[in-house]
Amino acid sequence: MFSPERIFDTIKGQGISFFTGVPDSLLKDFCAYVTDHVDEQAHVIAANEGNAIALAAGWFMASGEPALVYMQNSGLGNAINPLVSLADPEVYSIPMLIMIGWRGEPEKPDEPQHSKQGRILTELLDVLELPWFVLDGDSEEPELVIVQACQVLRERMMPVVLVVRTGSFSHYSLQKESTTQCCIPREEAMKIIVDLLEPGDLVVSTTGKLSRELYEYREARGEGHGNDFLTVGSMGHASSIAMGIAARRPDRRVICFDGDGATIMHMGALAVIGQSGLDNLIHIVFNNGAHDSVGGQPTVGLDIDIPQIAKACGYREARSVTEPDDIKESMNQLRFTNGPALLEVRIKKGSRKDLGRPRRSPLENRNAFMANLGVTQTEGSDA
Repeated sequence: MFSPERIFDTIKGQGISFFTGVPDSLLKDFCAYVTDHVDEQAHVIAANEGNAIALAAGWFMASGEPALVYMQNSGLGNAINPLVSLADPEVYSIPMLIMIGWRGEPEKPDEPQHSKQGRILTELLDVLELPWFVLDGDSEEPELVIVQACQVLRERMMPVVLVVRTGSFSHYSLQKESTTQCCIPREEAMKIIVDLLEPGDLVVSTTGKLSRELYEYREARGEGHGNDFLTVGSMGHASSIAMGIAARRPDRRVICFDGDGATIMHMGALAVIGQSGLDNLIHIVFNNGAHDSVGGQPTVGLDIDIPQIAKACGYREARSVTEPDDIKESMNQLRFTNGPALLEVRIKKGSRKDLGRPRRSPLENRNAFMANLGVTQTEGSDA
């Protein structure tokens, strides 16, 4: 295990001064150190991983210096297009150092959505023809790995990957904390909304702690989970999943529980949802201005007007609230409002230390949700 400062200083020593990416829980200590020690012009927390690759390309073309891009391996899918069609040596030949957290590494326990991604990571990097090196916390000289990787990216003028194993970084606490005007925790706000739902309402909840909190609250209420689809992976796509369900089932009200980071990651979905005319879709964005599930790195969520963006995209109703009574009033009003509608709930950062994880597998969640909708399972769906 090595300190984030040690790795940061080594990377800076290789002439890399621009940092961008999407935070990852495995890399959270390193990301926090970067946030605290790099000014905002040289560190951009990107909307998604593909944007980060493009930012790094722009930086190189304007400076002649490679950048560092960080991400979780699940974010590699967002990055593949610009990696292959922009940065690749056969196209524009853009050197950059990419630091990827290896979630779901074989033989290391992790959440189910990381299992396949972790198993195929190195094979995927090989298919993409990206040179890669493993950064292991047990290594005595990680500097040698970083220097070698940077030598390759300069000689071959292409992206090179550092695959970071679990537990490689020692702890570092983020000092630059973002705050909101509101004092209500996300879990409390979620409970207020769930208490106001009708028995037939369907909930699609985004990846991260929000889905975990929803699962635990349903358990505490002694309810089943058939009304809820917990999007444990595919960050940023919960609203599109909700739209697909709402389009097929106009007889059921569909509520999307989203986060600010997830909403920003694929904000183009707002335009499509806004133009859908779906009366039965309510999009709720819990906004604390942070990637709360992966270390609390800041987003631009508190600096933009999400309701106004939604209205500009065609949402028939969009508003923002911060207080419990306003949440209740808005939810009661939206019950009689034609959608698509959006409610931004500004909340504070953080969650319970003892927050658990769903005890049902993703497949069990899907099957219960589909059964609740009366959809006949296809052959092999219980495998």
